[in-house]
Amino acid sequence: MCVIDRGPTIQTRRLTLRTPMIDDASRIAALCGDYAIAKMTTRMPWPYSQSDADGFVARCQAQDRSRDATFAIELEGEGVVGVLGFFTPSVGHLEVGYWIGRPYWGQGLATEAANGALDWARNDWRKKLVVAGHFADNPASGQVLIKTGFLYTGVIERKPSAARGEAVPTRMMVWLA
Repeated sequence: MCVIDRGPTIQTRRLTLRTPMIDDASRIAALCGDYAIAKMTTRMPWPYSQSDADGFVARCQAQDRSRDATFAIELEGEGVVGVLGFFTPSVGHLEVGYWIGRPYWGQGLATEAANGALDWARNDWRKKLVVAGHFADNPASGQVLIKTGFLYTGVIERKPSAARGEAVPTRMMVWLA
């Protein structure tokens, strides 16, 4: 019998952050079917299929949680509304990325999820430094990061966007515990 490590769970005022489960894949596929979501991420392909969501969930469940942690963002009464993940690149520091489905934009959910996840990273995971970047044409993501304590480094990197099929100017930021 295979036992799935459910990983940590984070509670905020309105949200539960937890490991994505296979039952979440159809909801993730539906929300990520919106090009406005995919084009603002580095790794999300476009178009985004059910198969992409199934593979994503499987990778999340197999993560080495000492290095990486991905959370489904669940809004009470709505189900999964987005994803937030910490990942360790081959070179550099721990990074965080996130997306919220378009029907849930403008409600402060990304900020609430990021604050909860960063508190967990500092207090439970014992992380002291996290980096993030937002595409230059996505200032709303920059505002989320500022509200959660990230500071601009002054560095602009060109990061790939799988959905756009090209590298995009990315404003880099840092958070210190």
